[in-house]
Amino acid sequence: MGEVFDLLEVKYQLYNTQRFIATDPVSIPHRYHRKEDIEISGLLTALISWGTRKAILNSANRLMNYLENEPFNFVTTASVKEFNRFNHFVYRTFNSDDLLFMIYALRAVYLEMGGLEDVALSAFNRGGTIKSVISGLRNALLKTEHLRRSEKHLANPENGSAAKRINMFLRWMVREDKSNVDFGIWKQIPTSALMCPLDIHSGNVARKLGLLSRKQNDWKAVEELTDNLRKFDKNDPVKYDFALFGMGVFEGWGK
Repeated sequence: MGEVFDLLEVKYQLYNTQRFIATDPVSIPHRYHRKEDIEISGLLTALISWGTRKAILNSANRLMNYLENEPFNFVTTASVKEFNRFNHFVYRTFNSDDLLFMIYALRAVYLEMGGLEDVALSAFNRGGTIKSVISGLRNALLKTEHLRRSEKHLANPENGSAAKRINMFLRWMVREDKSNVDFGIWKQIPTSALMCPLDIHSGNVARKLGLLSRKQNDWKAVEELTDNLRKFDKNDPVKYDFALFGMGVFEGWGK
């Protein structure tokens, strides 16, 4: 596995740079400095992060414009009349009903539950795993009245979902290093606990490298992959997400 480790280290260093930000969904929360703005823009962007990166960025930018580029202020203070601007928002299967639910759910999280970090930390302290964090965030958001259709946009690892988008969001919030691609603004959840975001590209690369034997891209595959990455860096296993993603998307390993 020495050759795999060397390759992952080289590719991690190649892609974990400021140059990575501009064309990646992480560029959206990088527009902000206030902690709550980063959290809210990051979560909403992560939830629509499937499809082409250009389409994701176009829709996420449009969404931030709807929020008047002040996500926290808008989410917590906007009037019902101001919500009318969402009526025609749609990105793939995420539509205006889903968006309106998320705005109301985030309002409740910040005004009644202390914010996204408090909810995540409470769940981590109870369960001790990122799986428990994802479930805790999901359950907190779903306390707000919603259509059944909206539930599919909040991944549930308890049902086997790989939860790629929420794992990516948690990487953004928790990881911190000198490259400053990830934000590291949630200080009390250890980086060592993070789980690797897994999609078709990173999964295919991981299988070619012998890091993943499971055929399905589900939560068991996330656990297998992350356990193997911990053998290379037990304190920061998901740093290799940059390598797997870059090799898969930019270098064609994921085909």
